[in-house]
Amino acid sequence: MIHLKSATTLFLALPFALLAEHDWPQWRGPERDGVWRETGLTDALRMDDEGWIELKWSVDIAAGYSQPTVAEERVYVTDRLDDPDEIERVHCFDFETGESLWSHQYPAVYAMGYKSGPRAAVLVDKSTSDQSRAYSLGGMGHLHCFDAKTGEVIWNRDLAAEYQFEMPRWGIAASPLIEGDLLFLQIGAKPDACVIALDKRTGEEHWRAIDDDASYVAPIVIDQAKRRVLVVYTANELFGLNPETGKAYWSYSMPGSKWPIGISTPILTTYQGKRYLFTTNAHVGSALLRLEEERPGISEVWRRNDTRSPDNLHSLIPTPYIKDGYIYGTHQKGELRCLELLTGKLMWESTEAVEPDRFATIHMVAQGDAGQPVWIFNEHGELIIAELSPEGYQQNSRGKLVNRTAAGMPSRIGGVTWAHPAFAYKHVLARNDNQLVCADLSAR
Repeated sequence: MIHLKSATTLFLALPFALLAEHDWPQWRGPERDGVWRETGLTDALRMDDEGWIELKWSVDIAAGYSQPTVAEERVYVTDRLDDPDEIERVHCFDFETGESLWSHQYPAVYAMGYKSGPRAAVLVDKSTSDQSRAYSLGGMGHLHCFDAKTGEVIWNRDLAAEYQFEMPRWGIAASPLIEGDLLFLQIGAKPDACVIALDKRTGEEHWRAIDDDASYVAPIVIDQAKRRVLVVYTANELFGLNPETGKAYWSYSMPGSKWPIGISTPILTTYQGKRYLFTTNAHVGSALLRLEEERPGISEVWRRNDTRSPDNLHSLIPTPYIKDGYIYGTHQKGELRCLELLTGKLMWESTEAVEPDRFATIHMVAQGDAGQPVWIFNEHGELIIAELSPEGYQQNSRGKLVNRTAAGMPSRIGGVTWAHPAFAYKHVLARNDNQLVCADLSAR
C-alpha cells in the first residue's frame, strides 16, 4: 500500500461541502453523463519503471463487473464468492485509506451467463435529510437499501422471487436511478413491468410499465419540453416516460436479435441549438434521434444496422462520447471510430486504445464540460489520457492500473477488466476480479 502524504494533507484540508461536489455517487458520475468536472489534474500519469501507475491504496475483493461509486469519503463496490457457498457482497471502504467500514453478504445462486459477479453500480442518495442511503442491485435481482454510513439494511426485496420474471441471459445489470422520491429499475417482469418505480424510502411499488424483456441499459432522466423525461432502452424499444406515472411520452422501435444485448447508455447532446439522443447496440446498430421541444416527442435523423459499413457503431459495453458535433465510440472489435453526428459519416478509425478483439472494451470519461482531455480505461487494465478530435486520436499518457483477470471470460487470453472506473476527489478507482485500487491523478 502506498500512501501519498501530500495528497492526504490536501484532501483533509478541503471543506466537506466541497468534497461532496466531487463525489461519484452513481453510474457514470454525478450527472450520469460520463463527465468528470474536476480541475487541477495531471497531464502525465505517475508511473514506475515498468509502467505501473502509483497507487494510493489497494484492497482485496472478489469477482464482479460493477463500477465502484464514491460519496461522502466512502467507496462502494459489490462482488461475488462461489466457494463454499454462492453469495453476493456489498462493501464500503474508507476513501482515504481503503480501510473496510462495513460489508453485507447474502445468498445469491446464479442462473446466468458470465457468472463473475454483480453488474450494477451501487447508487448513493444524499437527498434525504435524515440519512444517506446506498442502493445495491445484484445480478439475480436482490435489491437492498442500506444506511450508507453504517451498512444497516433499511429494507430489501428479492425482485426475481416477487415478480417471477424470466432471468435475462446475462442477469440483472441496469444500474438503478433515483429521481425525487422514486427509485427506477429495469427488470423485465410481466405483465407490463419491464420497468418499475419504487418508493426509495420503503421499497413499495409506485408504478410499473412496458411489456417487454429487459436489456442491460441503465436509465437516464432528461429535460424535454419543460418536463422531466425518463429514458429507458428495453430489449426492443427506446422509451421516454413520465417519471411520476410511467406513462409513455414517446417510443422508438429497435428490435433486438435472438437475444437482447443492449448495454451502452443513451447519450443526450446539444448541437447547433438542437438536442439529440444517440444510442448504440452491438446487434442492432446505432440511431440518432432529435428531441422535439414543443412537446415530448422524437424524430429520426439517421439509423444504421450494417456491421460492414464504416459509417456506424455496433458497440457492446462502452458508452460513446460526443463533443462538438462528433461521436467517438467503439465498433465490434473495439475499433475507436469518429463519426460526424448529423450524418454518421466516418471521419477516422483507430486501434490504439485497446487491442482489437471481439467486442473489445474501453470506457471514456471527459474531463470537464469542454471535454479535453478524455480519460480512457481499457479492458487490459490500462488508464490512458488522450485527446479526441475530428482530426484523430492523440495519446498523451498511458499506464497500467490493474491486472486484467480471467474469471468468467475464457475467450480472452489473460482475461478482461470490464468494470467502469470511478473518478472522485482527483483520484481514479478501478477494480478487477480480485482487487480494488485507488490512484492520485492530481497535478502536484
